[in-house]
Amino acid sequence: MAAFMEWNDKISVGIEELDEQHKQLLDLINRLYDAMISGEQKLQVARDVLNELMQYTIVHFAVEESLFRIFNYPDYEAHCAHHQELRAQVVDINRKVQSGEKMITPELLGFLRKWLSNHIMGEDKVYAPFLLERGLKKNWEKKGWIGKIWSAVR
Repeated sequence: MAAFMEWNDKISVGIEELDEQHKQLLDLINRLYDAMISGEQKLQVARDVLNELMQYTIVHFAVEESLFRIFNYPDYEAHCAHHQELRAQVVDINRKVQSGEKMITPELLGFLRKWLSNHIMGEDKVYAPFLLERGLKKNWEKKGWIGKIWSAVR
């Protein structure tokens, strides 16, 4: 079965740690899709994956915002405002699904796919050259700390 969202080089921001985090977000959306189309116990699985997506989104945005502060990114305020809006949307969707007010639907998954690809392609691709010019390394010798933490709690 084909993935709902496929990673490709056009999505890459050129910073390994952030690309790995974006891949994790993409994987969570794919897992949510798989839960929606599967049969047995799909509702609880979907709820669990959506909750994980919400949590990971919050962590990922915190990492980006920390890098913005460290490197004095000039569009910090605007990008963080965009993060706040997206964070609120994901938290609201999660709350509605967890309470049974909303279901995981193809429309919801389409929204999440568009949300992620638009954010990476429209917002994140803008900051990457700035961070790289200021000295952020493209590749890290070891697996990033967020990947280590996240793989330990899953």
